[in-house]
Amino acid sequence: MDAAKDLLKRAVELDSAQRYSEALICYEEGIQNLLRVMGGCSEEEKKELRKKAEEYLARAEVLKQEARDGDVATEKVRCVQVRPGDKGHSYSSVFGGCMDGNVESISVRDPYIRARHQLHNFVRFCELAVRNCRRLKAICLITGREPQTESLQASSLKELEESLKDYSVVLTVEYSDTLHDREIRFSNGWIVRMGRGLDYFQKSKGQFTIGCNDFDLRPCHETTIEIYHRLNMKSVNKT
Repeated sequence: MDAAKDLLKRAVELDSAQRYSEALICYEEGIQNLLRVMGGCSEEEKKELRKKAEEYLARAEVLKQEARDGDVATEKVRCVQVRPGDKGHSYSSVFGGCMDGNVESISVRDPYIRARHQLHNFVRFCELAVRNCRRLKAICLITGREPQTESLQASSLKELEESLKDYSVVLTVEYSDTLHDREIRFSNGWIVRMGRGLDYFQKSKGQFTIGCNDFDLRPCHETTIEIYHRLNMKSVNKT
């Protein structure tokens, strides 16, 4: 409950400061957390929480619609064409410039955080975020399911969720059967779009080979990495 309150309080603060893109992320993740804890509440408490959630959701929908209508402009900062076998593209090299003390929430859209190596990749990404983003409060993952690995996926993400709590970071996971885009959004305005999502490293040739642990030395698959930054959103009138 405290995590939900903190996120929603921060959303209102960002909204008031006209930092609408960041506010939207905090609204959405705060609402998700609020709905998750309602199960253990009394009927009277549930009624009050639903009312609050509806108010926050209405505001989030206004901001989301404005974003769809083009009030959030982006500027492409960098485009990296990664060729087969290229090295030097660890998560630190790619995302390091996006992760700073202003990041409070991160949204990861990647349909393939399913297999064991993909789950390990996501853990590495979260480790980097925890290390670089001292004000980080929430990570939201939207991914797909794989029947053959569904049990592994669920247990692994649950373990990661519990681990992130030690760093006061809330992990929420949503599943989508229609997700195709691979995109990571940081609440400080950075957006990274990747053709292969987080799964762009080639398999290590062995357990004791160079590049096994240092991913700047790990060969990559061919992919495109585009890095954008959100420009200021126009003022959005509150209803």
